[in-house]
Amino acid sequence: RSNVVIDWSIKRQNKTQTTGFFIMRIAILSRNPRLYSTSRLVEAGQARGHQVDVIDTMHCYMDITSARPSVRYNGKRLPYYDAVIPRIGASVSFYGTSVVRQFEMMGTYSLNESVAISRSRDKLRSLQLLSRKGIGMPRTGFAHHPDKIDDVIKTVGGAPVVIKLLEGTQGIGVVLADTQKAAESIIEAFMGLNASILVQEFIKEAGGADIRCFVVGGKVVAAMKRQAAPGEFRSNLHRGGQASLVRLSPAERK
Repeated sequence: RSNVVIDWSIKRQNKTQTTGFFIMRIAILSRNPRLYSTSRLVEAGQARGHQVDVIDTMHCYMDITSARPSVRYNGKRLPYYDAVIPRIGASVSFYGTSVVRQFEMMGTYSLNESVAISRSRDKLRSLQLLSRKGIGMPRTGFAHHPDKIDDVIKTVGGAPVVIKLLEGTQGIGVVLADTQKAAESIIEAFMGLNASILVQEFIKEAGGADIRCFVVGGKVVAAMKRQAAPGEFRSNLHRGGQASLVRLSPAERK
């Protein structure tokens, strides 16, 4: 059971005289209130006079009805929230997005909509959306049958290629195949386990670096550069990569 204490009596109010912000009741869906990112969100909300509750996503359960849908928690119906901030890990994506959808049905504003979260967790869907918008990315191949492996590798430019599990995170399930034979063997092994994979061209010129941009309201508000550890091509921080602030060029911003 969760030990988070929720004040069920607080009602929605108007502007505070001290901050000028409208007081809102905000729910942060997080499995660990002690995580730095979660605690900083709580601090920022409380500094503006908002009521902020951290709710364990996996302790929520839903009453799905057309009349009065609700989310229940520790034996009680949760009060109305003006906004919900999902902090849902990849391992609980299915149930987590279900909870977010329930809040959306109740009229609560979600900072990240359930559809957006589901799309972001599917590498193939994400790449298709980026492709539709004309955003540059490595050439990518995807196939279901092993007899298409040779042509998939040729389509992305031949070896070396990067092979990725469709639903992997933190650099797990990402392999660099230096030769055609190595690529075929790795792909066959993954397919033998019924794992869905992507095959991408290897951008050697990147030198194990990439840039991540945070876009809010159609504008880049922050950016960082990730640099892979020596001898490693994956720039993920969980794989030993380093992050630093970076200033984008006009072309990159566009």
